[in-house]
Amino acid sequence: MFKQLREEIALIRDRDPAARSTAEILLTYSGLHAVIAYRWAHSLLKNGMPTCARIVSQVAKFFTGIEIHPGAKIGKGLFIDHGMGVVIGETTVIGNNCTLYQGVTLGGTGKDRGKRHPTLGNNVTVGAGAKVLGPFRVGNNAKIAAGAVVLTEIPANATAVGVPARVVKMNGVRVPDLDQIHIPDPVAQELSKLSRRIRHLEKLNEQQSSGS
Repeated sequence: MFKQLREEIALIRDRDPAARSTAEILLTYSGLHAVIAYRWAHSLLKNGMPTCARIVSQVAKFFTGIEIHPGAKIGKGLFIDHGMGVVIGETTVIGNNCTLYQGVTLGGTGKDRGKRHPTLGNNVTVGAGAKVLGPFRVGNNAKIAAGAVVLTEIPANATAVGVPARVVKMNGVRVPDLDQIHIPDPVAQELSKLSRRIRHLEKLNEQQSSGS
């Protein structure tokens, strides 16, 4: 446990230029406090004490502003920067060395059963205020921009932005605007359907007018 704590402190110092000392991180970093509390709560849950686990997680939420369900599965090196308003759901899976900023939600859509929260691969970064909702995977090394709302799977090494989120870069290369495979845009698809419907109705109207 202490070895893992030392590793996580070292990772925070490496990723956060504002971190000046180990003592400062231990005493003032709410993200680290939330992760420590989560690991305790997760251990209680695995040992058949779900109520105690939830109590620990709720006390941690009160003091840190970060809610991590004890049932979530979190790898090594999770860095929650600032952290206020972060929510991590029960069936969430987070890989190693991921970074979450304030206001991030790793949640469900309200209609799924069983696995209903996302799975993040290794080295994933989720920007401030982003929402990742549903039981799909975000691939290794993916980056989700601040304020994005992710409702579908994100490939590895991709950058996703927008509401709903769409992939704009793959392996550091900008995705072509007309690539309909890597840019799933439900709004554009619905507009396209409406446009086709309007053209069809206009053609029917012209045929009726010419017939009369």
